[in-house]
Amino acid sequence: MNKVIPILALSFVSLTFVATVYATDVQEKQQELFEKKQGVKEVQKELNQELKEESIKLNQASNKSMQQVSRASKIIGTNVKNISGDNLGDIKDLVLDPDSGQVVYAVVSFGGILGVGNKVFALPWKALDWTRDKNYYILDVDKTTLSKAPGFDKRHWPDSSDKWDMLKEEINQFYNIKP
Repeated sequence: MNKVIPILALSFVSLTFVATVYATDVQEKQQELFEKKQGVKEVQKELNQELKEESIKLNQASNKSMQQVSRASKIIGTNVKNISGDNLGDIKDLVLDPDSGQVVYAVVSFGGILGVGNKVFALPWKALDWTRDKNYYILDVDKTTLSKAPGFDKRHWPDSSDKWDMLKEEINQFYNIKP
């Protein structure tokens, strides 16, 4: 029996040592796994950012193409939706800069029922993104925000360069567009 107690004590100490080493090894492995997960998350974040940037570039190229070669008659009547897919109205007219010949605004009608009570907005052309595959424009605002946007009565359009210039400043500020 005297020989069994030292063997049991040695076995216990050995098991304690092995368990401690094993626990330390497990903690190290858990830390490595955590660090690898963090690395994967960072890589996923970077990839998502790259995909987003590539998508924006493709969308801008599509938008530029649509804006450069489209007839006004094809653009007028085109729906405008927000990112969520909510219909914000449709393009009623285009406003051109007579000096450059470029489209400055798309005039969109929003709200009301059957054309009654709706509001007309001059949206900066740069604020619209064309969706080639879905055939509508996207404006990155929700309906509530749009209802607060600067607009005008469809029977009383700005009738002078001065009034358009005043509206232009207000519109560019509202949609955060740099002239």
